[in-house]
Amino acid sequence: MLKFVVCVLIALVVSGSPSAYAQTTEVQNRPTLSPTDLKALTDARVALVKAALQLTPEQEKYWPALEEAIRARSMGRQQRLGALLNRLNQQSDADLFEQLRKRADNMAQRGTELKKLVDAWQPLWQTLNPDQKRRMEILAVSVLRVVRSPAEGGEEMEEDDEN
Repeated sequence: MLKFVVCVLIALVVSGSPSAYAQTTEVQNRPTLSPTDLKALTDARVALVKAALQLTPEQEKYWPALEEAIRARSMGRQQRLGALLNRLNQQSDADLFEQLRKRADNMAQRGTELKKLVDAWQPLWQTLNPDQKRRMEILAVSVLRVVRSPAEGGEEMEEDDEN
């Protein structure tokens, strides 16, 4: 059961948005990715997950809801990150309580997106065979090793605002 939970959590991370990479040079000395770049990264992540799963015709019926949830989460993160970067670039002395309210709003939005993603993953996950689950676990571990370090700085920054 624990392995199942770990695999589900890893799958959620893999299906998350690549928008954590969208950092300005002011924030982390990294180039900013355009919306087109971010869409391409999301498209690649979606395609990679689907290819790794090798869905059966019966499982395919669950895919559209999952893909929509992955893309919605990606778009939401991109929008929140863009708003955060705008606030950082303005360098204003914003009201502490307004900042906390915005953080609470962002956390609520992210929670809603995550619930939608979990709700979309669960029915598909229940139909996966052991080989498909193993491939998802391998994919998640591989992606986490590659993505986690660059994303940690952005995630930490986003955590202040939305995580």
